[in-house]
Amino acid sequence: MVVKRLNPDKIWYLPAILKGMGFTLKRFFINLLFKKRRITLNYPEEHYQYGPRFKGNHILTVKKDGNLRCTACIFCATNCPAHCIKITAGESEDPEVEKYPISYEIDMLRCVFCGFCEEACPVDAIRMGPEWQTPGLSGSSFVYDIKHLAYRKGLGKGVLSRVDDKERIKAGL
Repeated sequence: MVVKRLNPDKIWYLPAILKGMGFTLKRFFINLLFKKRRITLNYPEEHYQYGPRFKGNHILTVKKDGNLRCTACIFCATNCPAHCIKITAGESEDPEVEKYPISYEIDMLRCVFCGFCEEACPVDAIRMGPEWQTPGLSGSSFVYDIKHLAYRKGLGKGVLSRVDDKERIKAGL
């Protein structure tokens, strides 16, 4: 059996440390001398603008009359890999609507923001919005209900769905 001896340059860590220190010093002087080219944002005053496909906090969409778009089909809860969505369905008094969600809760501490719930929804009832800041004092404040998901302050009277009921009926959905 032949034993290969390692080259001392490969097992000695000082060149790697010097290379890392050189990179750090280079970035330090670039940031110090060229303030316009800085990568850093002054966080509370400046916010990073994410692209249009960014998946942030969940939003439940509403119809034109202000009611929830959700039909309580439970596809989103079934498709969720983190099992963070809980829906309780009830029968609707409206003859055109079979059922509606009595309660719709998402545990944001368990959510992995994968977007599978958005893809599984056949009626465009749930979306991943542009909001990403979620402050809270306790774990219970991260369980979002219908009131927070559809009618929170930042959304106004709710986000209208892209799909119209009449278009869905014509398409046979």
